Amino acid sequence: MQLVATALRYEGFDVDTASTGRGALDRIAAFAPEMVVLDVMLPDLDGFEVVRRLSADGQRVPVLFLTARNDADDRVRGLTLGADDYLGKPFSVAELVARVHAVLRRTKIDDEPTRLTFADLILDTGTYEALRGDERIELTPTEYRLLQYLMLNARRVVSKSQILDHVWNYDFDGDASVVETYISYLRKKVDRFDPPLIHTVRGFGYSLRLPRDH
Repeated sequence: MQLVATALRYEGFDVDTASTGRGALDRIAAFAPEMVVLDVMLPDLDGFEVVRRLSADGQRVPVLFLTARNDADDRVRGLTLGADDYLGKPFSVAELVARVHAVLRRTKIDDEPTRLTFADLILDTGTYEALRGDERIELTPTEYRLLQYLMLNARRVVSKSQILDHVWNYDFDGDASVVETYISYLRKKVDRFDPPLIHTVRGFGYSLRLPRDH
């Protein structure tokens, strides 16, 4: 972890560190970082539990997982909990730094519209709130970024590879099933209201639009 901290300090980042899961929670609360680089294997709470507790406390902070456990199930589990990227060990310092910059670019909203609307769907990029009419929709950070990307491309068809590039910024070694998983999660939240807005365009991808007969 000291190597990671040294590399990020060399890049100009202000870095704080912790060696345990509970220590990480304490330092995140005190330091209020722009993002967290988190090892899954910690001596007390694992990284998954740290992210779960952050989410339960309403703390929305981008997370990059570092782990030797590099199979698809672990990656999907981490991303389902709200992590933003997943880097398997061993990794190069250059790749780590590139991933950190990519996560920060994706989560930076200063130049984005502060309010996106489509039909009765509203996404406030200042407060991270989503509404369908007067009903609030609770989203994980990854669901939020996916919905934001769909709304920025409303009425257009976006492919799985485009979604991976813009929402995750890498392609899970070609495994695009995570996109289907998150589209399913998002539909259960957004499309529990009528009319449904998230549509599959078979052979091409997905589109945020009103039904053809609406």
